[in-house]
Amino acid sequence: MTSPERDPHPTDDPTGPPVEQPVGEEPPAGQPRRSGLRNPERAVRGLGAGTLSLEALVLLLAIQPIRVVGGDLGGAAIGAVVALAVAAVVLAGMMRRQWAWNAGTVLQGLLLLGGLLHWSLLGLGIIFALVWAYALHVRRVILG
Repeated sequence: MTSPERDPHPTDDPTGPPVEQPVGEEPPAGQPRRSGLRNPERAVRGLGAGTLSLEALVLLLAIQPIRVVGGDLGGAAIGAVVALAVAAVVLAGMMRRQWAWNAGTVLQGLLLLGGLLHWSLLGLGIIFALVWAYALHVRRVILG
């Protein structure tokens, strides 16, 4: 015997759980396309926060190798890298706010401008700008 809560066969009852969309088929007209995630907004926020957190970690870990390889990385340049890492951590914590996505994009531009301080910051800026562009793409696809 199975109870209604454990019915393995979904129904078209509008009061019950939603019927899963078969793979490869478009939803009926008038219904939004479901992503399959329980909470798509939270998943996208996690993607953005994870991306910015990883960027902050990489920036902080890159200071010493840049100093060894470049040699000319002064205190102001190290301060700029630390400031970018701190800004990334702060933005990662604020991904619930709509403006944080725009601020994250500005942060990627600032990291690209950090290439004026050292060529390796330009390389990191290009890599993380591409990763951020992918995160924005995923956000647009999931949230619409």
